[in-house]
Amino acid sequence: MNPAIDYPGPHPVRFRGSALSRWLLARLGWQVRFDGFPRLQGVAIVYPHTSNWDFIVMLLAKWAMGVPARFWGKDSLFRLPLLGAWIRWLGGIPLDRHSPRGAVGDMVALMGVHRREGQLLWLGLSPEGTRGHTPGWRSGFYQVALGADVPLALILLDYRRKQVDVTRFLRLTGDVPTDYARLAAGCEGVRGLHPERASPVQPLSRDLSSDTV
Repeated sequence: MNPAIDYPGPHPVRFRGSALSRWLLARLGWQVRFDGFPRLQGVAIVYPHTSNWDFIVMLLAKWAMGVPARFWGKDSLFRLPLLGAWIRWLGGIPLDRHSPRGAVGDMVALMGVHRREGQLLWLGLSPEGTRGHTPGWRSGFYQVALGADVPLALILLDYRRKQVDVTRFLRLTGDVPTDYARLAAGCEGVRGLHPERASPVQPLSRDLSSDTV
């Protein structure tokens, strides 16, 4: 079994995607592998992020799958009337770094509310945080998935195969070296548009107790 699969598919949480988006992706030579989510709540991380084109491909893939995924955005952006409305429409959630519980604590609590109410909430993040090379991954995704005890989806953006793969789901254990070894195995062989910019699959810092997103 693939080391990055704890929830073998097919999965029960599915959506009606956009035929137009699937057509556009096909015209661009891309395909999407997706057989649903294993749970109503979870965290999805996109890797690698090496180009501005990633946003266009992932937006079309999101619509093609029909996934109403959410993502963090700087809270200052949401205060701009037109831009803020557009970001919310795309699925943006304001990131309040000054919250007493911290951004991670707020998201873990929000995941808990959605679980109790049986509502869908998948948070999409880029663990690299930038399209440039960094020494490792930020820890926000890890803290949210572990703290909320929800599946972690690996969304692999492979420009070599022109494929968006959303079939690999892990359950984090809290054993950081082991978890990251499995993440690295799950991402092996994936190539971004600019491979030299891809960050290694390792924690940016050994201290995962901070509220780093």
